[in-house]
Amino acid sequence: MRIRATVAALSGTLALSALAVPAAQAVDGPAAGPQLAAAVAKAAQGADTRADAHADTRVGARAAAGTAKITKVSVNGGKDVSIGTTEKKKFKVSVTATAPSGIAAGSAFIWHGPDKNHADAVLAPEDFEGTCVVVNATTSTCTVTVVADPKADIFANTAAGGGWKVFANVGANDGTGAGVEDAKADAGVLRAARLTTNASPEPVKKGKTLTVTGALTRANWETHKYAGYTKQSVKLQYKKKGASSYTTLKTIKSDTKGNLKTTVKASADGYFRYVFAGTSTTPAVTSTSDFVDVN
Repeated sequence: MRIRATVAALSGTLALSALAVPAAQAVDGPAAGPQLAAAVAKAAQGADTRADAHADTRVGARAAAGTAKITKVSVNGGKDVSIGTTEKKKFKVSVTATAPSGIAAGSAFIWHGPDKNHADAVLAPEDFEGTCVVVNATTSTCTVTVVADPKADIFANTAAGGGWKVFANVGANDGTGAGVEDAKADAGVLRAARLTTNASPEPVKKGKTLTVTGALTRANWETHKYAGYTKQSVKLQYKKKGASSYTTLKTIKSDTKGNLKTTVKASADGYFRYVFAGTSTTPAVTSTSDFVDVN
């Protein structure tokens, strides 16, 4: 699927740059095909196919003297976004731009893949007409709310992590426009994680052995289920009843199915939990604590 820019400069206060998409082409990667075509079509809603102004300027580069330019793009305020298997996730994408006449409108979406012909994810806003806030007479920041649906917008686990790109475009009051196709996103999109803890037996006599089990799983965007995250380092932490903080007892690794299991000696009433620090593709997660009565 080719994602091609058509930057449309519309008149008045509703000037809005938009995206035109050609016919579907072959896409690499699992479950791409029609799903990707649908996602790109979603990203193209509201496009002005009559527009004949084209731009391929990069962030910070002026297309021509006196024209609009994009100076900054930001995804979720620079913080990574965690997406699960079914629940839609909303976050902001902002575009800051400048023009001598001022900025009338702007919009954006984000995509991931080796190039625009082989995208494995396209995350677009429901409403392409961004909300623009004036910074000064020549500069505005326009923001859209992206809605990420893991069942419709992400087609491969390879999209997890960094490497996301912003497709943004703006329209100025003087009718000029500017756009970027592949500005580097300042945040990644990660596969959501889950972590559990269970200490047994409960209650337990002081000095006896406690077995602490659990499981580390993460979203699989291709099957839309959570699956074990294998061979990952996870900390077992303990907080004595009445204490204010946890201490780390040991670090273990999840097995080939993501399961966790270790033993400790029971010393006093307290709380046990597992803590995962996260990776480049999966966010940090802390389990709900399990209280153990020691007598």
